[in-house]
Amino acid sequence: MTSAASAAEGHGGSPSIGVEDYWWYLARAELLETTLSRYAERVTSVLDIGSADGPSAAWFTEAAPHAVSLDIDPRGLIGARAGVCGSALELPFADAAFDVVSAFDVIEHCDPEALALAEVRRVLRPGGRFLMAVPAYQWAWTDHDVANGHHRRYTRARAVRAVEAAGFRVDRASHAFAAVFPLFAAERLYRRARGSRVRGALDIAAVPAVPRPVHHALMALCTVDNALLRRWDLPFGSSVFVAATKT
Repeated sequence: MTSAASAAEGHGGSPSIGVEDYWWYLARAELLETTLSRYAERVTSVLDIGSADGPSAAWFTEAAPHAVSLDIDPRGLIGARAGVCGSALELPFADAAFDVVSAFDVIEHCDPEALALAEVRRVLRPGGRFLMAVPAYQWAWTDHDVANGHHRRYTRARAVRAVEAAGFRVDRASHAFAAVFPLFAAERLYRRARGSRVRGALDIAAVPAVPRPVHHALMALCTVDNALLRRWDLPFGSSVFVAATKT
């Protein structure tokens, strides 16, 4: 294994393990399907990188005859049809092996970013599709990003440049989670002003508890995004979604 791949493993795992019913993961799955499903239709072979967040990819992996899940943390592969423990920086697959590769909130963990995107391109067949989600806005960087092993956050333009530089044609790029964005921005700015600090990697699993009425209210707000994303790209939001084709 390369030193880059080994370094990536320092932040294995996902806060979604065991809490897949948290409002953000449920809403993200719906928003991803609405935004990106047209780019993953009638495919045979798919790879989902970062499968600890598997519920976010079920909308297209379950329909594919051959679906492979990859995660650095073996706990993230429980229940996968075909699970492989490995690094996004050194994918253990042959060239041109997949019709679609997804990486939902994965690439921000990878350093160098270009190597991860090159590996995605390598394992895609010519004309294959890459589906990506990344966190938005460097100004929103807090201790939460540090604890979760992030190297960067993105704007839509930054995400598009990175994907195009890796040899892809971008088919769609949109922000998401716009309806809850004021709440997100307020929380992030409060954390920065307060100078809050987490204790370390163990805090990765500490997804904050949300009362059920708040859970339902946040999910309801995200239906606004869902309706808009059926017709338009969103100019702001706490995530960036990208669909791209290997050229």
